[in-house]
Amino acid sequence: MPQEISPYDTTRAAAFELWMQAPNPMVTFFKTLNVTRLIRLSRKKHLKFNMLLNYCIGRAAVGIKEFYILPVGNKLVQYDSIAVNTIVKNKEGEVSSCDNRYTPDLETFNKEYLKYTAEVALNCRDRDLSADCMVIGTSAIIDTEIDGAVGMNSGIFNNPFIIWGKYRRKWFHYELPISFQFHHTQMDGAHAGRFLKKLQEEINQLQYPQQGVSL
Repeated sequence: MPQEISPYDTTRAAAFELWMQAPNPMVTFFKTLNVTRLIRLSRKKHLKFNMLLNYCIGRAAVGIKEFYILPVGNKLVQYDSIAVNTIVKNKEGEVSSCDNRYTPDLETFNKEYLKYTAEVALNCRDRDLSADCMVIGTSAIIDTEIDGAVGMNSGIFNNPFIIWGKYRRKWFHYELPISFQFHHTQMDGAHAGRFLKKLQEEINQLQYPQQGVSL
């Protein structure tokens, strides 16, 4: 269960002093990912591209300890699990929010992703796991190509957030520009850079959980 912790007992003490009261403590990085492997796996195994990317996001984040500490209000909260959020078009033509807990087993993650996004689309009610998980927000603007987006600092939603549009074909591979926004109290640029590097590595080595599959 999440619990409030003293920032002075963590490696984020200096960042807490510097950034918790800053007018805009959010930082945004831009990166272009090579998502060729996700495209191939999506097509070969009939899996949703956004599900695969969300899985890789969770997989990249769980090994970085800064993702488990989040500024909430004026406090630091320590979590022991991570969820990845996705935006769902519901039956009324509007959008709803669906949090999916990260699990290292891709088959399980896929089943839960399909189950809960379908439920949210049908009942038009958000699925919110923020009481139990540190949630990584995502937003896929799949109707158009974008080079990136800068989110807003509301002072309420301090969670890390990733935005992307349509992937692009470049000769013999596919690229996806993304933006990654994070609260400077939670992590520094070096941590964010390590996460983005790890995300590309997870994409490159992703395999369906079945031995002998060649992509």
